Amino acid sequence: MPETPTISQRIRYAFDNVMGRGPVALIGLLLVLTLALVLFISTVLVIGGVAPGDAKEPLDFIEAFWLAVVRTLDPGTFGADTGWRFRLIMLIDTLGGIFIVASLIGILSAGLEDRLGEMRKGRSLVVEEGHTLILGWSPKIFTIINELAIANESAGKPRVVVVAARDKVEMDDAIRERVRRTGRMKVICRTGNPIDPSEIQVGRPMSAKSIIILAPETEDPDAQVLKTIFALIGNAGTETQRLRIVAEIHDERSLQTVQIIGRGRVQSVLLGDIITRIAAQTCRQSGLSVVMTELLSFEGNEFYVYDNPALAGKTFREAGRTFDSCVLCGILPESGELRLNPPPDARFQKGDRAIVIALDDSLIRISEDPDLIDESAICAPSPPARIPERTLLLGWSKRGPRLIKELDTYSTPNSIIHVVTEDAMAAGTIARLGHNMARATTTVHIDDTTDRRALDALNVPAYDHVIVLCADDVPAQRADARAMITLAHLRDIAEKAGAAFSITAEMLDVRDRDLVRVNRPDDFVVSDELTSLMVVQLSESRELAPVFRELFTVEGCEVYLKPATDYVTHGVSATFGTLAEAASRRLETAIGYRLAAFAGDPSRGYGVVLNPPKTEQVAFSADDKIIVLSEN
Repeated sequence: MPETPTISQRIRYAFDNVMGRGPVALIGLLLVLTLALVLFISTVLVIGGVAPGDAKEPLDFIEAFWLAVVRTLDPGTFGADTGWRFRLIMLIDTLGGIFIVASLIGILSAGLEDRLGEMRKGRSLVVEEGHTLILGWSPKIFTIINELAIANESAGKPRVVVVAARDKVEMDDAIRERVRRTGRMKVICRTGNPIDPSEIQVGRPMSAKSIIILAPETEDPDAQVLKTIFALIGNAGTETQRLRIVAEIHDERSLQTVQIIGRGRVQSVLLGDIITRIAAQTCRQSGLSVVMTELLSFEGNEFYVYDNPALAGKTFREAGRTFDSCVLCGILPESGELRLNPPPDARFQKGDRAIVIALDDSLIRISEDPDLIDESAICAPSPPARIPERTLLLGWSKRGPRLIKELDTYSTPNSIIHVVTEDAMAAGTIARLGHNMARATTTVHIDDTTDRRALDALNVPAYDHVIVLCADDVPAQRADARAMITLAHLRDIAEKAGAAFSITAEMLDVRDRDLVRVNRPDDFVVSDELTSLMVVQLSESRELAPVFRELFTVEGCEVYLKPATDYVTHGVSATFGTLAEAASRRLETAIGYRLAAFAGDPSRGYGVVLNPPKTEQVAFSADDKIIVLSEN
């Protein structure tokens, strides 16, 4: 026979259960004890006919009840009592009250401390609406928050919510230290695992205007990103149709999986692929790095999608002339593929939207009076020079093969790509790539790229472009440190030789980019910062995805800097409207220009001017460039 619990054991068991229910249950228990004590004291006073010494008649129950309540909750009134029988009963009441009040204070203090501790953990639900939700944490988050602050300067109540598996206080402190300014934008951090569907809910994803999924710094970051997408969409049903998700992806093989899981609602940014394409494009054209940075950042001019029914029926050329404060770049049909830099006679159909470059969306408007074109300033283009290029690639990584293919696509015939690396295994890979090259020839040399003697032996000034790659088989900080050493030697070589070769260096850690100060107009440091800028652009306007897709692929239109004298007569003052017309006749879209006189002045954007007023008069020299969107 099992042993039957005793009454004391049952009472203790019940008490333990109450204690385990938390502060609210304990306060309820104290309330019951208080009521029991007050009722007991009131009954004793009434039945025993006990009253204060100065009372003229016995107490009724209500009066006795009130006196008992006052002495229980306020022991200080005990000192004014008279009559020893009354004092003795009130003493008992006061002692019980002291126990109850002390217990209540202790419970409230402990409960408040626990609540503050929970608040510091950042697990409470946010109540924001229309916010940007960032899931995950990486060094790129500071760039993203900076850009969101700039993008939302004109917004009413901009909010950013960060949900990551980190301590809330640490996240708050890090953002405060690393983010330059947030203006009116409020950043709210919450602690939660982005791959846990229940913990994601503290950020209210269904109420967010956009969601950014950051790839963590782990060995398999794509797995974490895919799990986060699952957590967002997997069990949410049709409600997820409202979600606008932008996710960072490292491996191209994960893209198809993202589309399957995301059901077409996730916009992916392939990190390494974008960096490689930008490096291949910017190393070949002086000033292009400045142009691309401005277009991807919210500081300055950027792409916008503009909807105006008045454009319907107009040709691309006619519509372009009516914009006085922005540049028309393409047509986004209501259904169909983007047409960036379409033919001048392409027409806007009903429902089509315009792709424009503007300083701010509030400045986009149509002018009633088209700009006047100065026909006398437009000149016939000269045949482009097809001079073979020499490119020096220092270092090697898994991005090397794609970079060489991109360089081959953009290079002129008979160009040379020379690779110097410590990785002996790379020689075979590079040799195999050489068999499939269409325009360039590849050579490889095994040596230490941080050794000054090895660099001097390469005759670096004889090359047109130098690219420094970070190794991916060593820790990021070590790889960046080696790249910095190589970059320092290259700059010293360029300064001593008075050479004009361009230098493009890769940094794996976005924090190291700030350590490498760009002091020449043709120097460019490529890092994940550029992909962070693109992520923010897509989170604010996912319609821009096809624009960036076309800009960073060989098949579509790219940004080129071409001699200004191919468009307008040398030394003749012409408006930008005239320049845009000259570019249109060459099936190109002019988006700005670069003045060689300011190429070394960072305060003047290294001479780059995007989206100038159509009426602005400029006399171009032989060294000035026109920035255009073109097929080649």
